[in-house]
Amino acid sequence: MISVKSCGDTMQDNKRYLKWCLDQNRGIRQVKPSVNLVRAYLEKSRNALKSMEVNAKEGIIEWAVSAGYYAKYFAVYALLSKIGVKCEIHDCTIALFEYLFGRDVPPQIIQEFKKSKVDRIEMQYYTRKINIDLEKLMKRTKSFVLDIEKILDDLNSDRITELQNILQNLKIGNVK
Repeated sequence: MISVKSCGDTMQDNKRYLKWCLDQNRGIRQVKPSVNLVRAYLEKSRNALKSMEVNAKEGIIEWAVSAGYYAKYFAVYALLSKIGVKCEIHDCTIALFEYLFGRDVPPQIIQEFKKSKVDRIEMQYYTRKINIDLEKLMKRTKSFVLDIEKILDDLNSDRITELQNILQNLKIGNVK
C-alpha cells in the first residue's frame, strides 16, 4: 500500500501518487457535486467531534484520537463532495486535499491532518503507547473543522469549476 507523502516530497511525486489514486477501483472519482452529501458529511464530522469529547472526558484515549481523525476526515470529505469528488482511500483523499487546497490552508493544517491519521492507526491497531494531549487534540480538531467549514462556505462556482478543471487535467496528464 502506498501511503501519504511527507511534506518533503516533490510536487511531481505527489502528482504521480494522485495518478495512482485515479487508477484505483476505490480511488479518486469525479462525480456530480452534492449539497446533500456535503450536509451529511458535515453532520458526521460534528458527530465525530461529540464522540471525541465524550471519549476524552471518559479517558478513552484511543477512541478520542480516532474520533478526532474522523471529524477532520469527514469535514474534508464534505469539501470534496462540494466539488464533485468521491474517494474511498483515505491516503488518496488526504493527498488530493493537499493538492487542491494546499494554497488555501497553511501547511501545518495538512501536516496535522496527516499526523492525525497516523495517530489513529497507532492507537487503534497497535499496543505501543503514544503521548496525546487530549485538550490540545480537542482544540486543534475543532479548529481544523472550522477552517474547513470556512473554505466550504467561501467556495463559489468559479472556484469549484477551477478545482474540477485541475482534477480533470491531472486525470488526463496535462498538469505541469
